[in-house]
Amino acid sequence: MVTTIQLRENVKDALDKMKETGKETYEEVIVKMMNNIEEQMRKQKQLLKEGYIEMAKESININKEWASADKDWD
Repeated sequence: MVTTIQLRENVKDALDKMKETGKETYEEVIVKMMNNIEEQMRKQKQLLKEGYIEMAKESININKEWASADKDWD
């Protein structure tokens, strides 16, 4: 099903600037943008996951250091 949407002139102009070729459709430009956003979200999620893993490793190391210090106080 094909549908018609209304865009403000400035939005249309911005989409025109994003076209890689003159024959590229607005749908192709929008789908390309959606794919880019999805990819960036996937990369961001992966970076966050890697960061959490590093933080957990560091937390374990700190706990180990304090555990040995705790023995000295007993």
